[in-house]
Amino acid sequence: MDRLTAINVFIDIAHSGSFTATAERLDMSRSMVTRYISTMESWLNARLLQRTTRRVTLTDAGHRCLTQCLNLIEQTQVLESETSHNDNELRGLLRVTSSMSFGHAQLAKTICSFLTEHPKLKIDIDVSDKPVNLIEERIDLAIRIASNPDPSLIGRPLAVCESVLVASPDYLTKYGPPSTPKELRHHQCLGYRHFERNVWYLSYNNDYQAIDVDCHLTANEATVLLEAAKNDGGIALQPTYLANEAIKQSQLDIVLPDWKPKDLTIYALYPSRQFLPPAVRSLIDYLVKDFASKPW
Repeated sequence: MDRLTAINVFIDIAHSGSFTATAERLDMSRSMVTRYISTMESWLNARLLQRTTRRVTLTDAGHRCLTQCLNLIEQTQVLESETSHNDNELRGLLRVTSSMSFGHAQLAKTICSFLTEHPKLKIDIDVSDKPVNLIEERIDLAIRIASNPDPSLIGRPLAVCESVLVASPDYLTKYGPPSTPKELRHHQCLGYRHFERNVWYLSYNNDYQAIDVDCHLTANEATVLLEAAKNDGGIALQPTYLANEAIKQSQLDIVLPDWKPKDLTIYALYPSRQFLPPAVRSLIDYLVKDFASKPW
């Protein structure tokens, strides 16, 4: 049997934990999936999977094998890209993940422009604000906004992410705008979901303040808080890439304009510099160039 196909089947089962799920995803019979795994185990003379009534898990040998198989598939993809096609002809499928707000407000448009230049390439975007294991989820590139990115990943800065405090004109008319950061404690604030507290870090010249705000509405996603602010829900801390349009349309006003929230960095994150597919490298270069011109 084809060993490369057997490797792909093994990798999929390692992630899905199910022979049936892998069979459905790879469009083959469950018996064929079983045969491929048997081929792998016979070839390597080792038991790779522990089968129970509820789930399929990796043995110790299976864990070691998975790491090598992922490297092998990555090297195979690079070899195919670099030897079968012209340098400028990108093909295959790239899987990219980003936050929902950034994917909606900025990334989708840029990706479409990139695909126009590379029509034989396909890109799948997974939007999620939760941490994603790039290896386990088989993600090629993650776009993340952070002050300190995951040290286990390679990070290339793409742009600075500035933020701003905003509220609707009607909310500010009703409650009055705060004149100092400390007055934020007396306002209805909209915050990101944390363990127990929301702290907004603000600076003005050499004055730095950490304000512990009381949020009567929290969410795990920025666009939800943006809509809440536009609908008179209170004061929200928003990235400018998301809030600028609403500010231009007078749906939101800037609160405490002299006080600047802490800047973050937009990163392109990937597992390894070694064997980085040409399509991933090209997309990163394109993002750097495109984001440099964004008036965020």
